[in-house]
Amino acid sequence: MIPDDLLPLRGTRVAHLSDTDGPGGAERMLAQLAGELVRSGCPGVAFLPADREGWLGRELRAAGVTVEYFRHDYAVSPRLAGFLAAAFRRHRIDLAHSHEFNTAVYGAWAARRAGIPHLITMHGGRYYAERLRRRLALRAAVAASGRLVAVSQPLAARLSHDLWLRPARITTIANGVRFTPVTQSTLRAELALSDGDRLLVAVGNLYPVKGHAVLLDAVARLGAIEPRLHVAIAGRGDLAATLERQAADAGLATRLHLLGLRQDIANVLAAADLFVLPSLSEGLPLALLEAMFAARPIVASAVGDVPVALAGGAAGLLVPPGNPASLADAIHRLLTQPFEARRLGTSAQARAAAEYDVTRMVGRYAELYARLLSRRREPVAAADPNPS
Repeated sequence: MIPDDLLPLRGTRVAHLSDTDGPGGAERMLAQLAGELVRSGCPGVAFLPADREGWLGRELRAAGVTVEYFRHDYAVSPRLAGFLAAAFRRHRIDLAHSHEFNTAVYGAWAARRAGIPHLITMHGGRYYAERLRRRLALRAAVAASGRLVAVSQPLAARLSHDLWLRPARITTIANGVRFTPVTQSTLRAELALSDGDRLLVAVGNLYPVKGHAVLLDAVARLGAIEPRLHVAIAGRGDLAATLERQAADAGLATRLHLLGLRQDIANVLAAADLFVLPSLSEGLPLALLEAMFAARPIVASAVGDVPVALAGGAAGLLVPPGNPASLADAIHRLLTQPFEARRLGTSAQARAAAEYDVTRMVGRYAELYARLLSRRREPVAAADPNPS
């Protein structure tokens, strides 16, 4: 819930804008934020791209958020800005919050036309920096907005460098999750694993940046000493067939389990002997936070704010990204040292509860909303008719 000192925010109507409608980390964070705000008395309207997967729209509607769809058919679209501005007025929106590049640009444009505050959250990746015109467009959107938020400190530093912004223009707000662990998982029975089988779990869509190929390489290196080690990956994406071929070539065909998109992440995590995050790049992934709340022993790449979340290695083992040998060594270490594994899992859970609960994230955004709204409502000082 929103902290007591922010109760004046109750009743504020917030627009949430997203570039995508799939089950990625940014979308899951948006769904949790918008849902928590609704439960705290801040009605929400989400604006999502039309004719996409529909996952985010379903999650938001289930949380009580109104959903509208937009079309973006041209590289530069004044029509989209006009549509959004009119929708903001029609829904009596008080503040607009955009996530990622496209809606950052059009959200800022529309909010300026509608006369309401606007802020931007960037979640990770440097795709916005691929072309100079994208950097200039995002810089202009930031200039027209009340605040730019990054979900991790390394991302904030990259945005400052790429957009020629003073670091003080960027606020870092870590992601948070609402997570209810389960005590008894059904996944091991689903995969027909025996008591002697060991299970690594990774959660992330099947894209190269998630490093699943590195994970399979690491497991192949452990083949002789961990012949009953299985890998389960929850996520979907274009690399499924590629990963299956890699596993078959390494003799792991029967030990790789691609679970597809799962709604029961707590159930998946509860089955894991270890949670592995082999990503090559990240901001602050929700899957890591969920594994921490589930008290799983963690081996993770030292990317983004992962080292911060894991307290520099005190709440999980950190390895260099893209290094299968180091990843294999860390996995083997925790599989063979159960006391250390349990200690790290307990430390991770305590740290998650202290730093990454969803209420902490929502409270920080609510505080930022209140600050932006107060600026809008401050009266302009009248000029002194009789200056000295």
